[in-house]
Amino acid sequence: MSAEPTSSVEPTAPGPQRNRIISTIAHWLTGDAGTLPDEGPLAPLDGASGWLNSEPLTAADMRGHVVLVDFWTYTCVNWIRTLPYLREWHAKYEADGLLTVGVHSPEFSFERETDNVTRAARNLDVSYPIALDSDFQVWQAFSNRFWPALYIADANGRLRHHHFGEGEYAQTEMVLQRLLLEAGADMLDTRLVEPSSSGLEVAADWRSQRSPETYLGLTRANGFVRAGVAPPGVAYEYSGQSVLTLNSWDLEGTWTDTGEAIIAGGAGARIAFEFHSRDVNLVMGPGSSGAPIPFAVTLDGNPPGKAAGGHVDSYGHGVLRHHDAHQLIRQPNLFASHRFEIEFFAPAAAAYCFTFG
Repeated sequence: MSAEPTSSVEPTAPGPQRNRIISTIAHWLTGDAGTLPDEGPLAPLDGASGWLNSEPLTAADMRGHVVLVDFWTYTCVNWIRTLPYLREWHAKYEADGLLTVGVHSPEFSFERETDNVTRAARNLDVSYPIALDSDFQVWQAFSNRFWPALYIADANGRLRHHHFGEGEYAQTEMVLQRLLLEAGADMLDTRLVEPSSSGLEVAADWRSQRSPETYLGLTRANGFVRAGVAPPGVAYEYSGQSVLTLNSWDLEGTWTDTGEAIIAGGAGARIAFEFHSRDVNLVMGPGSSGAPIPFAVTLDGNPPGKAAGGHVDSYGHGVLRHHDAHQLIRQPNLFASHRFEIEFFAPAAAAYCFTFG
């Protein structure tokens, strides 16, 4: 595991593997597969700086429940793609004694702002209790290193399972079912959930994805063709390049690097990226004034048309209103290497990280 907070990416189980996992349900539920390991006591949540959807939860509040602790940060696309399962498990098993707790540990500075997390939780329909972990106290108590990360404790407060990243949903749900049965739940319906998803929540097309998560701020930047040209905190005029190699990116116009983000200095500032995947997503937000910023994206120099993502129209036009993950390209077919560009029509837009799917 990385010593730094990391977005963990793992492919969703393909069909044959999912069928193999499902075929073992009876063994998991009857105990024929052996005992789930005891990984020690569930770490406390009292380091949380605040709570949403609930009063602060103590160890006494959680005792007697099977507890699913989910570490997330609201712009992490890897976590967003797990959310349909978290919602369904919460809805299906809460009455059987499952307590789902989301621990929001922020990756970017704007994710420390309670109003932003509240808005995101409402928009994403996260209705279970949320521990705000702005100072990473809960993260450290769990010795966690990843977004997303799941920890499951039994009704006696003992950790029995964990999983980092996406995937293994069937196995995770079987663990929940088994621990709920051990705690005395009736569990008349052991069918696994099959959640629907749309937008950013749709699982990545791992077969076609050739582009990695790419940070733009100097602290973690990768793939920038002009790395080291301008010092942090200094506005610099970039000329852009006509040709980029796969997974490289460049700037045009005035930009300032703040460490965690790059800030557009005026209208006409552009980012270009050569990518290979179905989706292009960008974590970005408006300036400190909060004034909306119009922008446009192109695919190989043309409006995206049917390849437009959920945050732009077919002409590639969109408006930046909040700090969030924005889906800009979703190709319906023929995934290959393409040049993506985004242009901002007003200053102060902040761009943090590209993700792909």
